[in-house]
Amino acid sequence: MIGRRKTLQRLMSRPDADTPSRGVFTRRALVVLGAQMAAFGLLGHRLYGLQVLEGDHFARMAENNRVSRRLIAPPRGRVVDRFGIAVASNKVNWRALLLPEETSDIPGTLDRFSALVPIEARDRARIEREIRHKRRFIPVMLHDFLSWDDMARIELNAPSLPGVLIDVGTTRNYPFGPLLAHVVGYVAPPGEKDVAQDQTLALPGMRVGRAGIEQTQDGLLRGQVGAVEVEVNAVGRLMSELSRDEGQPGDEITLTIDSGLQQAVLGRIGDQSASAVVMDCRNGEVLAMVSNPSFDPSLFDSGVSQTQWQEWATDPRTPLINKAVAGVYPPGSTFKPAVAMAALQAGTLSPTDRIFCPGYLDVGGTRFHCWSRYGHGSLTLKEALKFSCDVFFYEVARRTGMDAIAAASHNFGLGTNLDIELPHTRPGLIPTPEWRRAHGQHWNGGDTIVSGIGQGFVQVTPLQLATYASRIASGRAVQPHLVRAVSGRLGASAEGSHWPALDMPEPFLNQLRVGMYAVVNEEHGSAPKARLDIPGVQMAGKTGSAQVRHVSRALRESGHFDSSLLPWEYRPHALFICFAPYDAPRYAAAIVVEHGNAGAAVAAPLARDIMTDTLTRDPSNRKEPPGQVVAEVEDFG
Repeated sequence: MIGRRKTLQRLMSRPDADTPSRGVFTRRALVVLGAQMAAFGLLGHRLYGLQVLEGDHFARMAENNRVSRRLIAPPRGRVVDRFGIAVASNKVNWRALLLPEETSDIPGTLDRFSALVPIEARDRARIEREIRHKRRFIPVMLHDFLSWDDMARIELNAPSLPGVLIDVGTTRNYPFGPLLAHVVGYVAPPGEKDVAQDQTLALPGMRVGRAGIEQTQDGLLRGQVGAVEVEVNAVGRLMSELSRDEGQPGDEITLTIDSGLQQAVLGRIGDQSASAVVMDCRNGEVLAMVSNPSFDPSLFDSGVSQTQWQEWATDPRTPLINKAVAGVYPPGSTFKPAVAMAALQAGTLSPTDRIFCPGYLDVGGTRFHCWSRYGHGSLTLKEALKFSCDVFFYEVARRTGMDAIAAASHNFGLGTNLDIELPHTRPGLIPTPEWRRAHGQHWNGGDTIVSGIGQGFVQVTPLQLATYASRIASGRAVQPHLVRAVSGRLGASAEGSHWPALDMPEPFLNQLRVGMYAVVNEEHGSAPKARLDIPGVQMAGKTGSAQVRHVSRALRESGHFDSSLLPWEYRPHALFICFAPYDAPRYAAAIVVEHGNAGAAVAAPLARDIMTDTLTRDPSNRKEPPGQVVAEVEDFG
């Protein structure tokens, strides 16, 4: 018993055999625990960084995966006539866009898209070029003017078309078509040079004005870029539109034009190759500006075919040129009042002086013929204007000299840059000896003499002729203009008092007015067909027939020359300038009928009808457009 107790005591007093392993286990546990704590610490630090320090960043990334934001072209400003009738507006257009930053396989996306909606080779080249040159967040136009079937195919195949989306935009609409094409102009997609100057022009739907008011007022009409946010799913399918900022629409441009009068004027011109300008002679507002033939401006927005362009380019009547500002013509006898003013101011002629016309004027070895082979006899200035005697103005020009004639002409607006709000205007030409010498040639007396009747080197535009008539009528240096207001803000030029008086004595101006009155209203005047059929209202005017080819002396003296029998392109141009009412002028007009042959026979009655329509509508004194139709015209609406 005692022995077993001792044995037990010995056993209990022996060191434990497992103690070393228990120590090792404890150290390993501490290491693992430390590693775990370090891992959790690192994880916690990373989570803190992700959720706290970089939380906003990743929230934005997540939002960007869900929300697609892109810039959009702003609505282009409208262009309206003086009564608020839209002459250039916008209409809805569905289109397919590509966001390059949302697809990693652009060629594959384009291939799959073109299998659904065919893309022509030139459009494919354009798309690839734009992708190379534009920033990746700027959408690229794939296809414009989508049909409902096109849109359905694109939506059904959206998962295989990453970055492709359907968008609603606008295209330019011209309700009056060719009627106002030369005035309003047209828009077209921007070129590479345009985009280099302004990156926002790279946005789909942005257009650049290429002619008319659309070009000169392009900066005002464009507006400010907007943005749209849409929600998309994991494959990029559009789920909903979250917000849209249309940007700042372009300014609305109010023109001085009366679209109803424009229709009436074109109705009077018919199918003739001609131009006509009607102005308010008190303030220079252009109420109608017609150049015929014309073109459809809407074709330029979607693309003009090669066939159509060739047809326009080869038409001898030049439909793409605004004849009113870019067509230059010899003014013929419409130039005679300017020559008379130069002589009156120079003192080489007085209203009572008489000059004899035997039917010709011999200077040196050259004979200059009057249009009347029998002559007009002895004439005063009023009678010379009334009968449009050539010999009288040959002699007046010879006495006065070309420098004085040029100075008076420039004061009337002839041969000058009138700075109207249109591109591609031409200044015309009033020649002088200095101009001739600058071209390495000698000026001789014959040059001055033929210039006295608006022939030779003298060249003017119909707009200049209308301005000339307006300045004679009003005695003010009115400047023609087309923009009446911008976003409702009326320009100062609408007031007649804005324009200074001409540097010409009023008695001299009155001599021109009296002569132009006699042309239309007195017996044996040269333009009886221009007489108005409105009780108590008279019109003053001046005819012109401008030759486009030389007629020999022998042919003239034979008595058998008839220019109306010549081929169309060799006939003289027919011109007429006028203003009315005579006793209180409100309106002035100029008409040029290309190869119309005789101003008195063709342009004068046309001017009578146009002035009648103008006085009937009286657009300058109205706030609302008149309801009646004053001429039968083609419906462009």
